[in-house]
Amino acid sequence: MLSFEPTEEQRMMRDSVAELARARLSPAVRSHERAREIAADVRVAAADLGLGMVLVPSDCGGAELGLRTAVLLEEELGRADAAAAFGLPGPGAFGLALVELGSPAQQEQWLEPFTRPDALDRYGAVAFSEPRPHPTRAGFSTTARKVLGDDGVEAWQLDGEKRFVGNAEHADRFVVFAQLDESAGYGGVGAFVVLRDNPGLAVTARHATLGLEAASFGVVALANARVDAAARLEPADFTLASARFFAKYALVVAARALGLAHSAFELAREYCDTRVAFGKPIGHFQAVAFTLADRLMDVESARWLVWKAAWMFDENKHDRECLAASARAAAQVHEVAMRCADDCVSLHGGAGFIRDVVAEKLMRDAKQLALIGPSVATLDQLAATIELGASLDPGLVLPTIEGQAIFT
Repeated sequence: MLSFEPTEEQRMMRDSVAELARARLSPAVRSHERAREIAADVRVAAADLGLGMVLVPSDCGGAELGLRTAVLLEEELGRADAAAAFGLPGPGAFGLALVELGSPAQQEQWLEPFTRPDALDRYGAVAFSEPRPHPTRAGFSTTARKVLGDDGVEAWQLDGEKRFVGNAEHADRFVVFAQLDESAGYGGVGAFVVLRDNPGLAVTARHATLGLEAASFGVVALANARVDAAARLEPADFTLASARFFAKYALVVAARALGLAHSAFELAREYCDTRVAFGKPIGHFQAVAFTLADRLMDVESARWLVWKAAWMFDENKHDRECLAASARAAAQVHEVAMRCADDCVSLHGGAGFIRDVVAEKLMRDAKQLALIGPSVATLDQLAATIELGASLDPGLVLPTIEGQAIFT
């Protein structure tokens, strides 16, 4: 019988993360938001639980527990504070990119440092988005071209600017997407590992964002940033590998949004059960009761879509099936999160948009979560492309600057 229910081990891990979330994250939501960072003791506690290493291959010192386990844990973090999930140390999107785009040797080289005792505050990042589309062609404005180093050895030189880079100010290593062939549009893209101490790389600014203020998103500038040939990530099928990376990352983000949606529902339900009007709790009025019922159905159905997509990746189902399932799940979750958060604010009435109540933060965070990975439009396009049996055109099925600037 097909079942996506968590195993006993997964339940124990989920309970441990839920306890961390209840005890350390939920009470500190506003203080983390004001400080625009996660407190050091919370980062240490998360690192002690191994949260940053769940998806890292065991050959690189990680737990390699699979995507199902990851989404279970990420949902618990999202229920407490979705911003905190982005601000905790670990390889994050960088690790997922290495798993899909890098060779085993590259994975070991760039991910092994996250296993060391001094890695409690080590972060990785992916630099993908750019401030604006290229004025005359499709693809990135950031370019990578072959050059000869002073020692006569072939290298790559990267030039350009990346924006909306998650944990840019904290990361000590980046996967940078750049244009290799300017005539090939998004079919001529490559990816490179660039270290923070590269003299050609600079983190120049941190964005002021609508939501997720405890997380950090910033600008990375590249000027004559040279890396050796071994820093290029060259999977056999770059488009497919990139699509797998974004699909998995979309599921991780969707799990956080799912946690937020559940939290918004619970907050609204509690308020509607205690706020009395005309002699009874407002939740006993049909219009309010139906709204709450609809939002709970949203959360439950979205959860099963996320679990199914994660299970398909873990079971090594066909790539196109996995991509379609993850696209459907992530697209649904982001719409559900926004509906739950919006209704939570509405059901609180005037209190909903006052910062004394966390409802307004949930709505702001839900909106920004929808910008963190591929947009709903991109996910819909990916799902439709696969359902129609079309080829995976990178200009259609990958997040593009023309479609939407994203945070990674």
